[in-house]
Formats: sequence, C-alpha cells, structure tokens
Amino acid sequence: MKRTVPLLITGIVGTVLIVSVLIPPAQSLGEDFSLFFDIIAVFAFFLGGGNLFRIHLKKVFHRKEDYGFSIVTLVGFLVTLTIGLFKIGNPEGISGSITAAGSGLQTIFVSIITPLSSTMYALLAFYVASASYRAFRAKNREATILLVSAFVILLGRTPLGMMLTGWIPEQFSIFQIPNLAVWIMNSANLAGQRSILIGVGLGVVAMSLRLILGMDRTYLGSDK
Repeated sequence: MKRTVPLLITGIVGTVLIVSVLIPPAQSLGEDFSLFFDIIAVFAFFLGGGNLFRIHLKKVFHRKEDYGFSIVTLVGFLVTLTIGLFKIGNPEGISGSITAAGSGLQTIFVSIITPLSSTMYALLAFYVASASYRAFRAKNREATILLVSAFVILLGRTPLGMMLTGWIPEQFSIFQIPNLAVWIMNSANLAGQRSILIGVGLGVVAMSLRLILGMDRTYLGSDK
C-alpha cells in the first residue's frame, strides 16, 4: 500500500497535466494541480533548509575536516534567513518587497553574492581554458574540426579577425573570419543544439511515460 498510493498519485497527476494541455476544457484542472505543486514545493524548501542545517551542524559538532566552512555556511544561512523573514532594513516595512532597493536582503545580494559570483566565474575562466586546451588537441578528424571552429569563433570576436580577412572581396564576404564565425554559431552550432534539444525532449517524454505508467519506480526508493 505504501508503494501503490504514490504510484496512483503520480499516474493520475501526470495524466491530468497532459490532458489539460491537449484538451482546453481541462486547462483549469491542470492549473489547480500546478497550484498544488507550488504548495508542496514550499515544504521542500523547509526540508532542504533543515537538512542543510542538520548536516553542517553535525559536521561542526564533531569537528570534522574543514568544519570552518560549515560554520560560515550556517552563519550565512541564519543571517540571510533572519533578514529575509523579518525584512530587516527594508524601507517599505514588513509589507514591502524583499528585493526593494536598500533592503537588507538586497544589500546582501549586491554586496556579497554578486562579487562572489564574479570571482567564481573569473576563476572558472582559467579552468575552462585548461580544459579547452586538453579537449581541442587535434587527435582525430572530429577534434580537428572542433579546434578549427573554436579558433575561428574566438578570432571572429576580435578586431584582429577583420584585420586578417578584411581584404576579401564583398562577394566572398562569407569567408571573412567574423562572418564565418557568425555562420558557425547561427547555422552549424544551432543545428547541433536543436538536435540535442530534440533528443532531450524525446528522453523526457519517454521517462515521463515510464513514471506515469509505473514502470520506473526509482523515486520510491529501495524495496527493502
């Protein structure tokens, strides 16, 4: 019974959401089910926050390796949660928007999260460059095509690309590096992206049908 009820709920909800899209009169029913999903998602936030607090508090209590990072995580979590819940520093008061200009939460986002995100992306640039060097080495034909395409796109984003190929006549302008880079991005790359998206869509449909029909029960956990 513990497994039958979740399977029934999953099958019914999935079927209703599909029918609500295909049959207009059932659209309101699909919207109601989506609202129920939002309500359930609220409890997921509580569970997620509680789990984060429990894991890091346990790590600090047992003085495990790098528990100092857990202390920073807990302090940041509690401070941000307190400021957000009680809207501390909000010029519009307790009824104002949590993202109002000058509010405590907005100040945390602008003064701490934004600089940290910029720092992280700046550091990632070196890892991306290193990974690109290892991946783009011309070991075979496919890697050579990838290397040449990447080089053309990178060069086409700089003034040097136009300087090197600006002498090419207008009727053959497609061979100018900036135009060639645009063609690669808008034609070859876009075709590949759409193929991947189609494959992902088919995979989502297949997985959804397996869940609705009860063929895939991994979300229920182990049978033991």
